[in-house]
Amino acid sequence: MRFLMFSVLILIQFQSLLAQQKKVVTGGREIAITLTPLKNCTVYLGSYFGKGMTLVDSTRLDQNSKGVFKGPNKLTTGIYFVVSPTYTIQFELLMDQQQRFTIQADTSAKESAIIKGSPDNDLFKDYAGFSNEKGRLLQQLKLALQSANGAEADKIRVSIANTEKEIKQYQTNIHKTKPTSLLSSLFYIMQRPELPPVPIVKGKPDSAYPYQYVKQHYWDNVLFNEDRLLRTPFFEPKLDEYFKYYVSADPDSIISEVKQMLLMARTGKEIYPYLLTKFTNKYINPEFMGQDKVFVYLFENFYAKGDTVLLNPASRKSITERAYSLMANQIGQQAPVLNLTDTSGKKVALYEINAPFTIVTFWDPNCGHCKEEIPRYDSIYKAKWKSLGVTVYSVNIYENEHAAWKKFIVENKLSADWYQVYQTKEDKLAEEKAGLPNYRQLYDIFKTPTVYLLDNKKRILAKQLSLEQFDALMDAKKR
Repeated sequence: MRFLMFSVLILIQFQSLLAQQKKVVTGGREIAITLTPLKNCTVYLGSYFGKGMTLVDSTRLDQNSKGVFKGPNKLTTGIYFVVSPTYTIQFELLMDQQQRFTIQADTSAKESAIIKGSPDNDLFKDYAGFSNEKGRLLQQLKLALQSANGAEADKIRVSIANTEKEIKQYQTNIHKTKPTSLLSSLFYIMQRPELPPVPIVKGKPDSAYPYQYVKQHYWDNVLFNEDRLLRTPFFEPKLDEYFKYYVSADPDSIISEVKQMLLMARTGKEIYPYLLTKFTNKYINPEFMGQDKVFVYLFENFYAKGDTVLLNPASRKSITERAYSLMANQIGQQAPVLNLTDTSGKKVALYEINAPFTIVTFWDPNCGHCKEEIPRYDSIYKAKWKSLGVTVYSVNIYENEHAAWKKFIVENKLSADWYQVYQTKEDKLAEEKAGLPNYRQLYDIFKTPTVYLLDNKKRILAKQLSLEQFDALMDAKKR
């Protein structure tokens, strides 16, 4: 496979962006720390940021192991951690709204850190102790279950269920007794709705109800404009699970979800650019065919309307060029016009070809992958497609490789029924002079071979599938 001129890298500069957008709050932060036995060294304050981690502050410990994390701005609330000079996480803590508390800790007893002046951290410490205890118990029970059977296994399953119920009840109690606490908010972010029993409707089980219920309640009590979502290790995995299990792979379904999330997140200083970047990166080169429609939607409705300020110049250029390359070749659209020259010098217009299906393939006679794939297409064409009326419009993308192109056709005995075409230098120059987009952009040719399947009206049915997938799709369309 030869990659041509396309390489997209989203380079949103979060640190500089967020530095510009941070809201100055009177009083800022002032968190005193004593971390023995460390002396005369720098320690750091870090936080989660999506699936990653980032350092947000530092302080120099004096001879008495004392220092202060201090600054004019408040940090985003969430789960943070103290980091040693060797970049080892010592312990976690909650960054509350006040951000004026003290930490007393020792590197040899990380779980015994004492935080004073922060009710949120008092709750967090109690829960951490409870969670660790129940977590160890669950691990022991599940290990025992592997070798148990019969009544003993049933007894262990009951113990596991009861322990999990205790954990959920603990969280429920926090919601009831401390509804405005940071810990309550974090519980909502991490929780998944429980599957309800299947109801009986008119004498028949409604098997779709549990799925619909979970999807409807998946984000209960979670506000997408809260930047604290990023300052946890569990928001993004939950988000990924939602799109994997509860959102259809159909691009229109994805667009509906993405649109809603981004509009809700719009007022978030950190969460909005993060989500926009995440969705852009995911759908600019999507896992499934047709989902690049989501990226085109993002470009047209966000970047093209001003959100390119989130990008540095190189990323802005890449995003824009990529969007323009995809706009003309979306699934269901009419294929861009092609009127290229064949090996004898005759013009061949794509739209003058009458066929139930047309395979349009762009390839390079010197591309190693093309040398393998093009003969495979020719084999299935001779064995099956020709008799079904399928047409192949085969484009050599390099006019300078004219001799190698013809030699490859002859040596591999490619079917004479194929339309073998290329763009002459004269046509290319005329196109450039007229300011018209090149077919490489219109058909998004950034690697070879690039293959499209068109219907009898030259609408795009599929692109970038394997030969076998194209064949199966044509079989399905004929039924």
